[in-house]
Amino acid sequence: MGLVLQAPAAIFILGNLVASQALAQSLKETIKITAVNFNGEQMQITWAAKDDFPDRTVTLFYRFGTALQNRAWKQCPNYILDQGYNSGCLFKTEGPTLNISFKDKNGSDELFNYTLKSDFFIKPNPPENVTFHWKGDRVTIECNKPKTPARCLQLELQYKSKYDKEWQSRKSACCKVEEQGFDPEKCYSFQIRLERTPHCNRIPYASEWSEATVWRNGSLLDSCADDIKPLSDNVILLISVLAVLLVIFLLQIFVCKCQRFQKSVMPVIPDPKHIFSDLFNDHNGNFQEWINKTDNAMGQTNMECVEHECVIEERTEQEDEKEASEKLCELSNMNERDYLSSAHNTCLPPPAGDTVSFRSFKFCMNEDMYVIL
Repeated sequence: MGLVLQAPAAIFILGNLVASQALAQSLKETIKITAVNFNGEQMQITWAAKDDFPDRTVTLFYRFGTALQNRAWKQCPNYILDQGYNSGCLFKTEGPTLNISFKDKNGSDELFNYTLKSDFFIKPNPPENVTFHWKGDRVTIECNKPKTPARCLQLELQYKSKYDKEWQSRKSACCKVEEQGFDPEKCYSFQIRLERTPHCNRIPYASEWSEATVWRNGSLLDSCADDIKPLSDNVILLISVLAVLLVIFLLQIFVCKCQRFQKSVMPVIPDPKHIFSDLFNDHNGNFQEWINKTDNAMGQTNMECVEHECVIEERTEQEDEKEASEKLCELSNMNERDYLSSAHNTCLPPPAGDTVSFRSFKFCMNEDMYVIL
């Protein structure tokens, strides 16, 4: 008889089996079996009925102890069915060594048998009496020691905050685990389980996860939604006032933008009421009365603004020469002070020893004087 154990599924491959005396020379089958020992209290043996025993119903017999003890075989008390065929069996664990035997439907012909160590396939129960301690940023979780040896178990902790998407894990020897780095202001979910170590189990079976609990700074919560504190009335009032002010500000900006756009698309037409205020204020919109009064006012204004004709008198050349000579003679008879005053007022040059002629005009000049034409 050859045996190969597949660790990931706790499956035993049994080959070259002599099923019975009738099939001994022609039947060689490969059987896949899964064994689970629930907390050392109940065994579960399952097999693939459709693949291993197609269209056949088999019965299972078992006994605990060695072959030397020669204990009596017991038939499976509780079968697991798959489409009407036996595919598994549940029975009480009674010892570390287990012998199983598959027989035909009547239980007369043995198909094959096998012996295994039930302690190598223990699956622990979930942790019991879990205690939770939170101090500062450190969390400590403990549980009761199970019936199975604690040296073969380790405690696994998983946790995540309400901001995390994935669980974070931490393992420690049974039955206490510690972790630090927690934010007291955050809400965390915690769950734990027990796991068999590889040196005690062929398959490192782990228990089911405990029910997740929610904590924040040492306080147990129903959910992380309870961690959200409601806003106070003052904060709500402040937010409301700010929201109203923001809406008013945005409306003002919108109105200004609309007015600018309207002016650019449709220019403003002046209201004649302001241009013709006399028509509406003094004459109550009576256009005939207003136009008559306006015509009278315009007539008076035209009469008052008549320009007088400017008459230009022509002077002869003899008169100009005579007037110039008189002025020169007057200048010669004036003293220095009177002369400077007169020159300043009349813009004429001071008297001089030399005479300068320009056409019919004659001017007396010295070396410190100049002529303004």
